[in-house]
Amino acid sequence: MYLEELRTLLARHARPDWTTAIDGVLISKVDRPDPPEPSMTGTVLAVIAQGSKRLALGDRVYEYGPGQYLVASVDLPVTGQFTQADPERPALGLGLMLEPSAVAELLLEAGPGDTPRTGGGAPSGIAVSDASPALLDAVIRLLRLLDEPHDRAVLAPMVKREILWRLMSGEQGATVRQLGLADSSLSHVSRAVRWIREHYAQPFRVEDVARRCGMSVSAFYRNFQAVTAMSPIQFQKQIRLQEARLLLATHPNDVTGVGQRVGYDNPSQFSREYRRQFGAPPSRDAARLRGDTVPAPVGVLP
Repeated sequence: MYLEELRTLLARHARPDWTTAIDGVLISKVDRPDPPEPSMTGTVLAVIAQGSKRLALGDRVYEYGPGQYLVASVDLPVTGQFTQADPERPALGLGLMLEPSAVAELLLEAGPGDTPRTGGGAPSGIAVSDASPALLDAVIRLLRLLDEPHDRAVLAPMVKREILWRLMSGEQGATVRQLGLADSSLSHVSRAVRWIREHYAQPFRVEDVARRCGMSVSAFYRNFQAVTAMSPIQFQKQIRLQEARLLLATHPNDVTGVGQRVGYDNPSQFSREYRRQFGAPPSRDAARLRGDTVPAPVGVLP
């Protein structure tokens, strides 16, 4: 019953750019399976009503389909692919951006026994679960507000808070709750992720990044691997290659220059690692990108 109404609402309000009239809410509608594409997840809840998607993070693979949700608690480099989608039954899903400040606010309002105890270790940055009836009901009520513009401004923030609370008190609550804790293992890793993303072209020592995050080197390695499924150096390489691909879309004839801009001093190494990541050398992939239309966001959605 929930999925039928959810599919109807998503199909009616889907736009080519995936945006909606509610801030932080995205709707995806995809009518064909795509080849695997790299992207960044953002911090997001993704709920699927129809179709399915496969997402790879390091050596971990996540699959989610109708009635399931995925939570990404850190902005991570992933490779995503719609595996079930066609014009008669397109993949349909909703994405809701998760704000750490909103999580922190709910944690302050909650009573001491209102949420399960959070474990000490860092959770994975991505998790998949079946959506509860209460969560699906709240998602549907949020989407109904797209048809009720006079109520939207007042009620949408309330329903988004309810959705967030359902996540925090649900199966993946430990992951979501750590978003709002300033001193959680997840928050320390998130700071490291942001720093590496901002300085991806620069070489760094893992010991220095661990110190920036207030962690010992051993704890930093352990928690970073748990959250991202990669070592810090592997993470940096993923970011470099994704940034290189974006640059090649606008500078297709400057492969060597693009490699240098993202931190590769050796053109042969850049070409070799680029081909391993994207299945084609930089020049050929740039030509394909130039011929493509603007792609839809791929991330963790739908």
